[in-house]
Amino acid sequence: MLERNHHLGLLILRLAVGGLMLFHGVAKLEHGIDFIEEAVGPLAYGVYLGELLAPLAIVLGYRTRLAALIFGINCIAAVAIAHSTDILKLNEYGGYALELLALYLVGALALFFTGGGALAVSKNSRWD
Repeated sequence: MLERNHHLGLLILRLAVGGLMLFHGVAKLEHGIDFIEEAVGPLAYGVYLGELLAPLAIVLGYRTRLAALIFGINCIAAVAIAHSTDILKLNEYGGYALELLALYLVGALALFFTGGGALAVSKNSRWD
């Protein structure tokens, strides 16, 4: 019978959630965040925390619970700032318009409640 490996599952979740969001953060580094600055002013720079530093910490498993909290807040802010009109909409194929953000948020919530697991860089803090 196939044995369960919760720690490997958490590593895969960390790599997927954090790794995929890093692409968004790098894109914002390359192309700027002018469109966000127009909406929220200097608070826009928090996007680098939520889309670069927190995902990197999640991938590494460094203070995973804290990074997941920051990441989740970033997802909620993204909905409020850029996607508030899509909250109750379906896309052209019948799927939920915010499904990617919803998956990121659910992944962040899961990591917030579980921590990074044994295959994480840090394991001894209450934020791990």
